[in-house]
Amino acid sequence: MITKESYQPTAANTWTGRTDGTEPDLLRWHQVIKVTDLLQEPLPALLSGQKGIALLGFACDEGVRRNKGRVGAAEGPTALRKAIAGFPVHFNAQTILLDAGDIVCVNGELENAQTVLREAVQTILLAGYLPVLLGGGHEITYGHASGIRQFVAPQQVGFINFDAHFDIRIPDEQGASSGTGFWQLALDCKQAGTPFHYLALGIQKLGNTRQLFNIAGEEEATYVSADAFHLNDKDTLFAAIQHFLSQVDKVYLTTCLDVFAAPFAPGVSATAYNGIIPGGLFLQCYRKILQSGKVAGADIAELNPSLDIDNRTARLGAALIFETVMAYCGEFSF
Repeated sequence: MITKESYQPTAANTWTGRTDGTEPDLLRWHQVIKVTDLLQEPLPALLSGQKGIALLGFACDEGVRRNKGRVGAAEGPTALRKAIAGFPVHFNAQTILLDAGDIVCVNGELENAQTVLREAVQTILLAGYLPVLLGGGHEITYGHASGIRQFVAPQQVGFINFDAHFDIRIPDEQGASSGTGFWQLALDCKQAGTPFHYLALGIQKLGNTRQLFNIAGEEEATYVSADAFHLNDKDTLFAAIQHFLSQVDKVYLTTCLDVFAAPFAPGVSATAYNGIIPGGLFLQCYRKILQSGKVAGADIAELNPSLDIDNRTARLGAALIFETVMAYCGEFSF
């Protein structure tokens, strides 16, 4: 249940930035976004022909702490909002852009925060909006994907993760963490008697133990290593993505910013000197997924503003949010 303790609406004055005018072709996101309080009012109803995107923050890094990472990702949603506020409006007036506030982790109770996140995601989906979530540690996965999975059932949901790590660890005595999300989803699928469809892109062999590769194999996960991006192996990447998309009805799309090379993403818990480059091949893969029309929710994870340099990581995450919104609105033909 969403409560005052677990939820923080966004202050209207958060959305500020450059203003060039009020004509439609001069507008920026901070001028058109509508701030809503999930505890006070239902999301605005969408009229026929309208599309809606609801931004929702997950101000939590308890999972990162449990996973022995560098905390600070709880401030990620604030940094992402600042990075996207000045984006130009390329969608038409038929598109509603909302800020639905933040789910917060209270007293280190991660499991409760994930439950509240799941309920908030379902609230957004029920109102007809696309949830675009601002992390937060990668513990965002379990709450977000669970909300989508339960909402669209019995349709098949596939989980796509751009990440250097599988995040398929078995929880230890501390419980769930930023590294256990896909193991939790696999367990839920087993208990429900449904297939576990998981595609991980950008996996680093030096960042995952043999046990994690074994678990991924046991759960029949599909992965493509970072080498495919480094070696410009477009055929392998496109084949994996296309085959995966053909197996599912809906997609949960998550991007852990530590999949990218450290010069592009220094503000993460675990930097990758040999991470992938957010250039042409990555964008082709990302856009191929978005263009499928199957994405039911997307998020950005592991932004740690305290470790960022010149807001590089925040701007990279923001650029992916821009891609997601543009693809959903159908404004750009990539």
